[in-house]
Amino acid sequence: MNLQLKRPIIFFDLETTGVDTARDRIVEISMVKVMPDGTKQVKTRRINPEMPIPAEATAVHGITNEDVQNEPTFKQIAKSLAQFIEGCDFGGFNSNRFDLPVLVEEFMRAGVDVDFKRRKYIDVQNIFHKKEQRTLVAAYKFYCDKDLENAHSAEADTMATYEVLEAQIERYGDIGATVEELAEFSTHNEVVDFAGRIALNDKGEEIFTFGKYKGRTVAEIFAVEPSYYTWLMNGDFPQYTKKIFTEIRLRQSQR
Repeated sequence: MNLQLKRPIIFFDLETTGVDTARDRIVEISMVKVMPDGTKQVKTRRINPEMPIPAEATAVHGITNEDVQNEPTFKQIAKSLAQFIEGCDFGGFNSNRFDLPVLVEEFMRAGVDVDFKRRKYIDVQNIFHKKEQRTLVAAYKFYCDKDLENAHSAEADTMATYEVLEAQIERYGDIGATVEELAEFSTHNEVVDFAGRIALNDKGEEIFTFGKYKGRTVAEIFAVEPSYYTWLMNGDFPQYTKKIFTEIRLRQSQR
């Protein structure tokens, strides 16, 4: 195994009702838990999203409302899932921008507190795009010389992602092999929330990455315009992003 692990890592992929990380829900989740000794545990299951699956989403992953009507909701499996991922780092394909934000939102809706701050995140797509600029199907063919059958099946995509990372480590001597090195290489910017609405500047201060205050520190804006915090809390932002805004607000009020 090329990947050097100090603790387990979860490679995962989600199929969802859409691409809105704040609103859409999981309909299928697959996780491959890779242990430091190279052994693997695979868990795949469908989930009732408690909302209709749009036809355009079904056209991508093939999962219909009828397929999930008798499956458990995310809330029903959240605690056991949290136990499965406890103490693990994460890896995925476009996971930093999509899968992780969606997963975090689902845990928050379920009321299950999972500490994601102390994990490392490897986004295989970011490594691939920095090196080759292609899709997962092309990546699988390029690195593994295999055709990806059942693309957009969560388990097939998850296993392909893990195999691609193994091949990337072998091919590129400069990206590292530890989780820390790979997470650093595969991260575009140092963001604070998974949706990328809050980042850190060169002083380590939280800044807005959007809107009229883009580039300015969150603490500064909350100090001069307290109503902006209220607007953010009432806005259409992911719950985890709102949680970070609240933490900054509370930290500020305690000074």
